[in-house]
Amino acid sequence: MSKKELFIELAKPDSQGISRWVDVSEFSGEYAALKLGNGFSWGRKGSALEKQYVIEVQRQRKGQGIIAIRLNGFNEQNGFSQTIRPDIARDIRERNCVMLGVQGSSVNTQIEVDHKDGRKNDPRVSNPAEQRSADFQPLCKAANDAKRQICKRCKETNLRWNAKNIAGNPYAFYEGDEHYDEKIGCVGCYQYDPVEYRKRTIKKLCIEASTRTAEDILSELYGEENKS
Repeated sequence: MSKKELFIELAKPDSQGISRWVDVSEFSGEYAALKLGNGFSWGRKGSALEKQYVIEVQRQRKGQGIIAIRLNGFNEQNGFSQTIRPDIARDIRERNCVMLGVQGSSVNTQIEVDHKDGRKNDPRVSNPAEQRSADFQPLCKAANDAKRQICKRCKETNLRWNAKNIAGNPYAFYEGDEHYDEKIGCVGCYQYDPVEYRKRTIKKLCIEASTRTAEDILSELYGEENKS
């Protein structure tokens, strides 16, 4: 049995290709062949397992060894390379999460380098030589996990995530509407760029405030909520 088959047997992914987190301590007995040495050869980019599944790993601390592995759906990127140019990755990892404002050492607060465009279908972004820092953003693992599921749902339905799902956000999108439009792609969605969402929101509110009272604006945006 190949290492790919061994891990699939151990992880038991469901019909969507999603498995539980498998602790590396389970790589013993009949699964001893999966033990990790200095690398992750059977799960690296281009491996048989990676070609079929999206592979995620947990590390105790940034730069330290892998402590757990899971499969998070089938790999449907059609050749899109998720390799990120090292200098960009280093810079992004030094920043706080743009969603939650954290940067920690626990599993859920470690910073991950997120492709802003959740569909990952831009050939330029797939090419490290043509990548720009603005193509990525720092997300802690918890936020990145949530975004991944949101983007998956958008791809299935072509309906974009509404920023007003977060209480207090005044606008659903900073560009476009709920319908995914290939002309603008993910631009305008809070998940794509929460920093740009905030900037555009401030600008729009400032423009509105020049001709209307704050009370009128709040009443329009929040309705009954504004009375509390």
